[in-house]
Amino acid sequence: MTKIRVLIVDDEPVARKGIRALLNDIPEVEVVGECSTGMEAVAVIRAQPLDLVFLDVQMPEMNGFEVIEHIGVARMPTVIFVTAYDQYALKAFEVHALDYLLKPFNRERLHQALQRALRHLQRRHHDNLEERLLALLEAYKSEAVVVPTYVQRLVVKSAGYIFFLTVDEIDWIEAAGNYVRLHVAGKTHLLRETMSAMEQKLDPATFVRIHRSAIVNLHRIKRLRPLQNSEYTLLLHDGTELTSSRRYRKNLNVLLESSS
Repeated sequence: MTKIRVLIVDDEPVARKGIRALLNDIPEVEVVGECSTGMEAVAVIRAQPLDLVFLDVQMPEMNGFEVIEHIGVARMPTVIFVTAYDQYALKAFEVHALDYLLKPFNRERLHQALQRALRHLQRRHHDNLEERLLALLEAYKSEAVVVPTYVQRLVVKSAGYIFFLTVDEIDWIEAAGNYVRLHVAGKTHLLRETMSAMEQKLDPATFVRIHRSAIVNLHRIKRLRPLQNSEYTLLLHDGTELTSSRRYRKNLNVLLESSS
């Protein structure tokens, strides 16, 4: 039996691990690799034959749509988009994409998407997927895909209670496995969410990702100290020190330019 060759592209290690774990039990599938960046995905897709790509929509420096543009619609394998756009306009995905997985998703939902992809691969010469991808890219370029409505408060469960936390109260957010840890006025709260999903839900004018494991409220930054390789040490008003990574340097550069 010829197996379906699959590539997983997501900047979140937890998300990649989760997709791989769900695919491992499906005999028709062979996961041939994982990519954490758009540029890496472009190189892998160009270098080897692939049947199916699980493609994260939102990634730093090069997002999923830009990956498709670099490869070219005609050369792009079948795509299942992985997205945290639960607060966004999903109509374009529903109309133009083969399928998409809304984070967080379970085994049943992934299996449904995979079966749809398998049916497409069996009759791919009779489908109009290229035209649909082109239409989706046009929708993306015209900003019809991404219409953000940023969250204003979060529901947090702790010690048997459910309470509401306004996002303005958050000092910074830390990755914690399958959760994120919200740092608020010296206290921490766990929320079952991925960092990518949180990044999409929060207003980028207030919250910026400085590291794959840290998102910071800009209003809580007291001081920046430049390091080598375009990195910074951040001192927050509560005394917390964080170090940015080069990968997310553009986020802080935008902040510095707006303050100059």
